[in-house]
Amino acid sequence: MIVEDLRNLLKTELPEAIRDNPELHDWVLQIGARSFADRVDTDKRFDQVLDELKRDREIQSRRWEEQKADWERRWKEQNLKSDRHWEGNNRRWEEDDRRWEENDRRWEENDRRWEENDRHWAENARRWEENDRRWEENDRHWEENDRRWENNDKRLGRIERSLGAMGARWGLKTENSFRKGLAGILEENFRVKVLNVNEYDEEGEVFGHPDQIELDIIIKNGLLLICELKSSVSGADMYIFQRKVRFYEKRHRRQADRLIVISPMISPKALEVAGRFAISTYGDSSDIEAL
Repeated sequence: MIVEDLRNLLKTELPEAIRDNPELHDWVLQIGARSFADRVDTDKRFDQVLDELKRDREIQSRRWEEQKADWERRWKEQNLKSDRHWEGNNRRWEEDDRRWEENDRRWEENDRRWEENDRHWAENARRWEENDRRWEENDRHWEENDRRWENNDKRLGRIERSLGAMGARWGLKTENSFRKGLAGILEENFRVKVLNVNEYDEEGEVFGHPDQIELDIIIKNGLLLICELKSSVSGADMYIFQRKVRFYEKRHRRQADRLIVISPMISPKALEVAGRFAISTYGDSSDIEAL
């Protein structure tokens, strides 16, 4: 109770006593200075706190600016990477588009080629059909010719016997033996070699269809002589000989220096054709003065 009364008394009386008594005032200040800082110290401490807060704020501001600059740098770097990435993607997409366009163009070209191939196959099929028809027509003609030859064989019995007798005069019974015999005479009299050439005419340039082509050639002193050795020669035979010569010249790429036909029986028409194509004709090997 006493302590409480004392406190109340100090609260009411002490302020007026301190105001009226300087010594008491100084004494109270001394007592308070032991526990509380004076105004100057308080101001200094307050200034120190403010300075520390200012420094902290400056540090935080600087860190914030640095962080902000770092964020901006990272943002720019990220944007740059994104731009490069998108540019790369755009370039790849453009390359893919170009490749797709190229593939489309190639497919169109392939389609065109297939259409062209189909057209060629259709054309070839048509040609094959045409060739089959021609071959059938040729077969029919050959059958007709065989039939005619059979009739001619029957009708021309006397002519065949006459030709057989003529062949006997020359010591030959067949066309082949006649040719061989005449080739032997040439080789013996003129010191040359008569070569019998057999080649296949795939294009049918001579007879109008593929067939075997037979020619006699003589090569002397670098000259090429092409001969026809037959027991008889008609106008048609002379034309065939001329086509044989052209076939040989074309295939071997060499021009004949002289064309010779030797036969004991050369028809007037054959002589006319020979004159037209500059073909020398002889009725006998003895008529030939020089090769």
